[in-house]
Amino acid sequence: MRLDGTEPAAIAQAASLLAQGELVGFPTETVYGLGARADDDAAVAKIFLAKGRPAAHPLIVHVADAASALAFAAQLPAVAQRLIDAFWPGPLTVIVPRAEGMGQAAAGGQNSIGLRCPDHPVALGLLAAAKALGVAGVAGPSANRFGRVSPTRAAHVQAEFGDALAVLDGGACGVGIESSIVDCTRDVPVLLRPGTLTRARIEAAAGQHLRDPDANAPRAPGTLLAHYAPNARLRLMATSLLNTALQVLGAAPSGLAVYSRSRLAGFAPAVRMRRMPADPQAAAQELFDVLREFDAEGVQLIWVEEPPPGPEWDGVRDRLQRASAS
Repeated sequence: MRLDGTEPAAIAQAASLLAQGELVGFPTETVYGLGARADDDAAVAKIFLAKGRPAAHPLIVHVADAASALAFAAQLPAVAQRLIDAFWPGPLTVIVPRAEGMGQAAAGGQNSIGLRCPDHPVALGLLAAAKALGVAGVAGPSANRFGRVSPTRAAHVQAEFGDALAVLDGGACGVGIESSIVDCTRDVPVLLRPGTLTRARIEAAAGQHLRDPDANAPRAPGTLLAHYAPNARLRLMATSLLNTALQVLGAAPSGLAVYSRSRLAGFAPAVRMRRMPADPQAAAQELFDVLREFDAEGVQLIWVEEPPPGPEWDGVRDRLQRASAS
């Protein structure tokens, strides 16, 4: 059931479903989420069941505003507060100590929890309406089967879960890949997952350098080696190797798609070609949509040109590396 996210009645209906412990698909600026009230472990369990996601793999809790984070946080470390002040609402998740008795299922049983305030009018309207009904926050992983390509349109969510799921339609997501995640539970903040916010921007707001993950880092969404995978097998390739491979193929079989920034020569007409934007923000915005289009066309193999070096490409590079590991 698709609901028009621009209609107040549709937002009220979705908020009521959340308050009743039901699942709702909803848009954010990053990707569409599969939401359940995060203060009800039984409701959150429905997310894990629907996605086929391990219950120990934590979820991000979406809150209506910075003040609402206090319902789930035992405390907000100073660095977390600085990041919240700089980037909320926006595509940044902070991991903080979890308040006792709140969000245990959403946190995957950990004593820390990931919190985010999304920068999307439909999401914010839904969170505010749900809060008015007593919903402290909404656990919302990407609205897709576990490990697969994240959805950036309401139609993607319906294709995953069918018409029985209520989905608020807020149009195409503007950012297109998931939020950056920063662990703020220790002395030095740790970047657990890159997004479209560059490391330098996050460090400037934090007032500290970010450390890379280590064995003591909390479990976090989207950090498994293999993730974000299309049905087709995806392979990342250097530009020179991609050119050579296309020329060697000659009369290439059907079922091959290529996604590249460079203009390539020598490919067969049967190869499905798609140009990747040279701008990293534009590439992030369309990435999952393109992978889903290739799957819908029935390709069996996707060759993707490696993103160029540079921190502005870290989010796209991360998603493609994990998609190619599946």
